[in-house]
Amino acid sequence: MVMETLEMILHGFIRLAMMLFEYIGVGVITASGIQGIINYVRHRSDTKIVLAKGLAMGLEFKLGSEILRTVVVRNLEEIYIVAGIVILRAILAVLIHWEIVTEEKEMRLQQHIAREQAADAQDAPEEKARRVRTAQETEKE
Repeated sequence: MVMETLEMILHGFIRLAMMLFEYIGVGVITASGIQGIINYVRHRSDTKIVLAKGLAMGLEFKLGSEILRTVVVRNLEEIYIVAGIVILRAILAVLIHWEIVTEEKEMRLQQHIAREQAADAQDAPEEKARRVRTAQETEKE
């Protein structure tokens, strides 16, 4: 009797936590989508990164919900379904993380090139000529 009551309380708590994580995940993904649209309309360069980070965070909450679901499954078929969902969401999270890393590297490279071009534009003509000569001498060696 006591064990059944405790099990019912545990299942109720887990279901509540699962719903909370699901709703938080949906909220984060929705907010990120709206922010992504706003950034896109404003032509911000970091739109993809911001959107991908939001999607990854929302996916983490939804993944947490699925992990909690493993506590309340009753048979092997449900475990397979939950395991499949967890694997798919984990793969999505890895792909989104890879996209974030790739975009951030590309953004840093573009910023570096822009800084170099700005520095070149500010250099006096004689400084540019000196740098060209230095580069040519380095190539000869």
